[in-house]
Amino acid sequence: MEAPAATGLDRATLEVLYVELEKPLYNVVFRWVWNPEDARDLVQEAFVRLWRMRDRVRADTARPLVYKIALNLASNRRRRRKLWRWISLEAARWDEGQDDPWQSASDRERREAVRRAIDALPERHRRVVALCELAGMSYRAAASVLGIPAGTVASRKHAAMKLLEKRLGPIVEDSHEDPQA
Repeated sequence: MEAPAATGLDRATLEVLYVELEKPLYNVVFRWVWNPEDARDLVQEAFVRLWRMRDRVRADTARPLVYKIALNLASNRRRRRKLWRWISLEAARWDEGQDDPWQSASDRERREAVRRAIDALPERHRRVVALCELAGMSYRAAASVLGIPAGTVASRKHAAMKLLEKRLGPIVEDSHEDPQA
């Protein structure tokens, strides 16, 4: 019989998790809320919440849990924003002082098209795309975050990519991951 995993996160474990996950988590959250300041705040809040529940969290479940917390916070922020005001594409543009990785007008147009296409996905599909494509998670890891089977992650990702391809044109995928991985 396997011994139960120890419950409780210590400070050192949380710090290691933060160093490892801060950037990939920001990447996912940013593409959910499309605002750099909000994304930074939400990542910080996710780790604060994880710390507050540290006594009830096992180290082996902390990684998917912080993603789940961050996605839920981002969804709530996005929902509140939609309720209170309409955000134009102008508001989402890069600040003048920032380096814009998409310098040309056609690149900016493509970025906006991708953003609109991702935003138009059903939330369950957006979550899978954010975790698998943007955070680089395996189907199994994304399944753990979302609390669904890995096969469901695979089918939702496939459906999402088909919808994106329909809206944006052919999408080149690097690999076809085994859904059980």
